[in-house]
Amino acid sequence: MWFNTTTQEKKQYYMTQFVDEYWDNGSLPIWITAQRQGKKAGSLHFPGTAATYQKETIQSYNYSNETEWRANVDKVMKEWFKDQDLDFVSLYFGEPDAVGHKYGPDSPERREMVMQVDRTVGYIRETAQKHGLSNQLNIIITADHGMSTVLQGEGVNEIILTDIPGFSMKDLKFHLVDYGPAGLLLPKEGMLDKVYQALKGGHPNLHVYKKEDMPARLHYSNHPRLLPLILYADKGYVINGFYVFQNYKGQHGFDNEDMDMKPFFRAVGPDFHTNLMVGPFETVNVYSLMCHLIGIKPEINDGSLDNTRHMLISNG
Repeated sequence: MWFNTTTQEKKQYYMTQFVDEYWDNGSLPIWITAQRQGKKAGSLHFPGTAATYQKETIQSYNYSNETEWRANVDKVMKEWFKDQDLDFVSLYFGEPDAVGHKYGPDSPERREMVMQVDRTVGYIRETAQKHGLSNQLNIIITADHGMSTVLQGEGVNEIILTDIPGFSMKDLKFHLVDYGPAGLLLPKEGMLDKVYQALKGGHPNLHVYKKEDMPARLHYSNHPRLLPLILYADKGYVINGFYVFQNYKGQHGFDNEDMDMKPFFRAVGPDFHTNLMVGPFETVNVYSLMCHLIGIKPEINDGSLDNTRHMLISNG
């Protein structure tokens, strides 16, 4: 979500793809880092691909359905890896996220979409082999989050901020709610403590923090774009402002310690051990692993190769 507290403007994710200021905020994606260090890189609709970073862009393409997914896989394997000899490509599929939101994570529709994604993963492996890339291409498949069923309807004490005694939207200069289980509030001058005290303990499934008091394990208190008050809900609940606005049956953004929020990780290629099952690790460590495989120096980041090194044959 992109927002501006002065103009009150808000843009959802899909509206930010060509908004450079949303993405070019001081950090660099791995494809720009690789390109700057002499590697050839491309990206197929990975989030942020369409933006320009410090005046640099990269090759990118869009997608919509399974047929186009396969066409894009063909482009990556044949044109980018085999013909152009690219060193790195990021490839993104927006499913089963969209279907999971609409129908719920346990729905038949989502199970069918998981099968579609699985077929596409198989096609990636098949196409790599077809073009003679299997012995030189490392493939990592993962996700950015999990998903939980949203609790809603009769018998559910849904979170509606304006139903909480003592709280008023009139005390806010800006708010970011109605977008899932988390929210940000910017109270008007002199209203911070009033808003905080009204919401704190106002609903049994709502957690309210001043940003400096956020639990350290969440790493969500120091960024300058965070607003003074941070809200997040227990698993299954979403935060509504004036009334029940959200109708998604599946959501993510809950506490990352919950198993429903944890993504999977699979890797195959000449640098990885085969048939190796590893313990859980934080997704932030995948960046250092990819930089090592490409042979580039990573930007400053919160991960470490030490947490994934045991997956590699060389252990280097």
